[in-house]
Amino acid sequence: MAPVSAVLTDIEGTTSAIAFVKETLFPFAERALDAFLDAHGAEPEVAACLDAVRQAARPGEEPRAALRRWMAEDAKIGPLKTLQGMIWRDGFLSGEVTGHLWPDVAPCLRAWSRAGIGLYVYSSGSVAAQKLLFGHSPAGDLTGLFSGFFDTAVGGKREAASYAAIAQGLHRPAGEILFLSDVAEELDAAAAAGLQVCQLVRRQDGTQPSPRHPQAPDFPAVAGRFRLPAPSLSAGAAA
Repeated sequence: MAPVSAVLTDIEGTTSAIAFVKETLFPFAERALDAFLDAHGAEPEVAACLDAVRQAARPGEEPRAALRRWMAEDAKIGPLKTLQGMIWRDGFLSGEVTGHLWPDVAPCLRAWSRAGIGLYVYSSGSVAAQKLLFGHSPAGDLTGLFSGFFDTAVGGKREAASYAAIAQGLHRPAGEILFLSDVAEELDAAAAAGLQVCQLVRRQDGTQPSPRHPQAPDFPAVAGRFRLPAPSLSAGAAA
């Protein structure tokens, strides 16, 4: 097993509670959708998203109806994710929404960053939404710890080609990149591309352990299993 030079992490179920995304972020975006589109629908960025919605929607389906259907289906569709990210941005900036992060995550991220480990995010949520979550975390603004953010513009999270493309973009051997996720099928795809993988099995989220991959209950356990720097007790308390 090669030494890890970069960590690529999922968000939902890995750094943050699944319940936060499903019970806080998604409902907020659904409630705010009409008001957001009424206020910003003519702005170029939003208008471009709505054009993309029209192209992807069913024949004759209005954009707002398509967006609500996709929300109900939890569809991983680019313009939906982009619009959700814009709505969440307004919520974070207004203080209506605050982020969630498991308390073990920030101390490890800081320790790994100090040690020169490259940190990256790969999530089905848009890059803008990822930056909002880490920028408004309970541990402060963590975006400066990361060297890059990836969403499904690079490809689906259950496709090996996506992880190969990320490794190529990072200019690192795939075997030096450790991917963290709670979803076994995502880990399957990353492993097929040559990445090291570890499943986060957080009891609070009811994650089902996969016998196909190494497992850890939290980020300190990841550090121990893959010989990554661990935060000191004082640093962990401060974070």
